[in-house]
Amino acid sequence: MSLHPIPAPAALAAYAGYGAIIDARSPAEFAEDHLPGAVNWPVLDNEQRIIVGTTYVQVSALEARKIGAAMVARNIADHLDREMSGLPKDWRPLVYCWRGGQRSGSLAWFLSQIGFRTAQLQGGYKAFRAVVREQLAPLSQALSFTVLCGRTGSGKTRLLQALARQGEQVLDLEALACHRGSVLGAVQDQPQPTQKGFETRLWQALRGFDPARPVWVENESAKIGVLRVPEPLLAHMQARGRCVQVRLSDPERVRLLLEDYAQWFTQPEAFCSVLDGLIELRGRETVGRWQALARAGRWAECFALLMAEHYDPLYDRSTRRHFGALADAPEIAVASSAQSDFDAAAVAWMRAAPPSSGP
Repeated sequence: MSLHPIPAPAALAAYAGYGAIIDARSPAEFAEDHLPGAVNWPVLDNEQRIIVGTTYVQVSALEARKIGAAMVARNIADHLDREMSGLPKDWRPLVYCWRGGQRSGSLAWFLSQIGFRTAQLQGGYKAFRAVVREQLAPLSQALSFTVLCGRTGSGKTRLLQALARQGEQVLDLEALACHRGSVLGAVQDQPQPTQKGFETRLWQALRGFDPARPVWVENESAKIGVLRVPEPLLAHMQARGRCVQVRLSDPERVRLLLEDYAQWFTQPEAFCSVLDGLIELRGRETVGRWQALARAGRWAECFALLMAEHYDPLYDRSTRRHFGALADAPEIAVASSAQSDFDAAAVAWMRAAPPSSGP
C-alpha cells in the first residue's frame, strides 16, 4: 500500500513536491479556509455531513457510520471518475480533512489502492492551522519592513504595485484582505476572506520573502474591513519599520479617490448608508453634508470634505501615536495620480535609496 501519514511540518517542507493538495472536508469548511492551492474533493457535502452528525446524536454511532459509509463511497467514486483521467503513475497527492481522521483516510486509502503514493496529513487542517498560528510572529519579526505612510488618497497602494514591478518585495495587506482599508474600502464583487483565510494568505506571503532584503508594506490600522491584522506583525511594523512618507497634492488625491471609488457613483444611496456608520464619530450634521453632496453628484467636493474632515485628522492622530519618527522620515513625492508617475517615483527612489537597516 502506498499510503504515508505525514506530520504538518514535514508536509509543508515538501509542499512543492505534491501533485495535488486535496481537501476532503465539506465545501463549507473549505470555504472558511484551506491549505494554499488545495482543491476540494468532499467525501461528504454540507448537507450529508449534517445528516450523518444528526444520525450519530439522535440514533446511534453505528447507524451514522452505515449511512456515512455509503455516502462517502459514492462521493469518492464520483471524484475518481471525474479526476483520474490523464494522471501519471508518479502523481503524489497530499490528502487532509479536519483532524486527519476518517474522511481523509477513506479518500487516501482509495488513492493508494490505485497505486498513487499518497500522503495523509496527520492532524489534518487543525495541525496546519496550528503551524500558521505558531509561525506568524517569528516570520514577521524576521523581516525588515519599509512602511509607506501617507494620507488617504496619496496612492500608497499604487506605489506598492510600482515597487513590485521594480522587483522589490511587497506585502500588500489590502490585496490579501480584499479591502482598501477605509470605511468605503469594500471591493466590489470581492467578499473578504475569513479571518483564518486571511491569516493563511498572510503566512504564505511572509514565508516567501527573503529576510536579507527589505519588504515594503503600507501603514495599516489594526483592522482592514472586518479583518484583524495579526498583532505581532502590526507591532513589528510600528516598532521596527523604517518609515517613508508618500506625498501627493490634495487635488491629485481627490482625483485618485474618484478613480478608486468610482463604483459608488451609480449607487449614491448605498454610499450614504455606509457614511451613516460615521455619524457617532463625526456627528449627524457633518455626515449629512457629505451625503448631500453625494446625492447631488458632486463627488469631487464630497471626497475633498471627507479628506479634510475625516480621513486626514484620523490619519494624523494615528501616525503620531504609532510612528514617532515620521517627521524625520524620507519622502517620495509623486507628481500626479497617474500610474506612470508612481512608476517614475519608484524608479527614482530605487536609484537614490539609502540603505535599510535589519530587523
